[in-house]
Amino acid sequence: MTYREPARAAGPRVRSLVPAAGITIYGCGPDEAALVEEAVSRLGVTPTVTSAALSEATVELAAGNRCVSISHKTRITNDTLHALSEIGVQYLSTRSIGCNHLDVAYAEKLGISVGNVAYSPDSVADYTLMLMLMAIRNAKSLIRRTDAHDYRLSPTPGKELRDLTVGVIGTGRIGAAVIDRLWGFGGQKLAYDLRPRTSADYVPLDDLLRQSDIVTLHTPLTPETRRLLDQRRIEQMKPGAIVVNTGRGGLIDTEALLSALESGRLGGAALDVLEGEEGMFYADCRREPLENTNLARLQKLPNVLISPHTAYHTDHALRDAVENSLLNCLNFESWTNHG
Repeated sequence: MTYREPARAAGPRVRSLVPAAGITIYGCGPDEAALVEEAVSRLGVTPTVTSAALSEATVELAAGNRCVSISHKTRITNDTLHALSEIGVQYLSTRSIGCNHLDVAYAEKLGISVGNVAYSPDSVADYTLMLMLMAIRNAKSLIRRTDAHDYRLSPTPGKELRDLTVGVIGTGRIGAAVIDRLWGFGGQKLAYDLRPRTSADYVPLDDLLRQSDIVTLHTPLTPETRRLLDQRRIEQMKPGAIVVNTGRGGLIDTEALLSALESGRLGGAALDVLEGEEGMFYADCRREPLENTNLARLQKLPNVLISPHTAYHTDHALRDAVENSLLNCLNFESWTNHG
């Protein structure tokens, strides 16, 4: 495949596939580049591809194109959406399930339709089970001690998943995949969702919180679910329970969670997402002061596992997200051209 480097000032590398087409792909990192190249070749499209995130400074890369594809890693401001509308962009596809990194209602007011993608739910479901198992086997403390050449057993034995009750909040594709995996371990499975659709035992949310040894979150982040686990609901949880979150950081009131963990009321947490992660996760912060004080407090706790929003990050899921984002754009073009 032939690439053309547009004449630009020094900055993020931009590749324009020849000939030009109506899609600009923003935020294409090394993990997606080969997948994009394979997908565009197979689908017969020739978009402009850039490693730069969508922002007011990079909007001009979409000039002449009606569709853009973006990553979930960067917050898209309303000023950026307005700038997109000014240059004629009519469709924005985010390579993620959630759309909480942009104001969808504002985009639609500007005449920009927004689409998300489906990708392999197994990526997040597998990772969720891994976090559960690591949490109940005290893996963080174990690995830290072993790295320091302390090979003694933990003074507190781990637990077996078959002896525990797991409560799954949200049973869409990912939550349902988590429940499918839990059947292989035994134990009781509780679920809460407005639309029951799995074989788990569905109960009211308050009952799930009171009965579950592990609570795992798989609901979208919306105004209704923001801080779903607030102080009141965290206080309802079973003493010693563990919280797992591979959904969105905003589903949990982090201050309330910290209070329950530091007091010993909760037994631990495994968090792949965090309130205020934007601008920090996906960046190398080793030489910078950690400004997120809640993250610093969480990382000091021996019973808290933190990872940087990586549950989705498998080759299969990335391939799904890239291809489905391109298909979204192609479907939009087809619909508008023939509608």
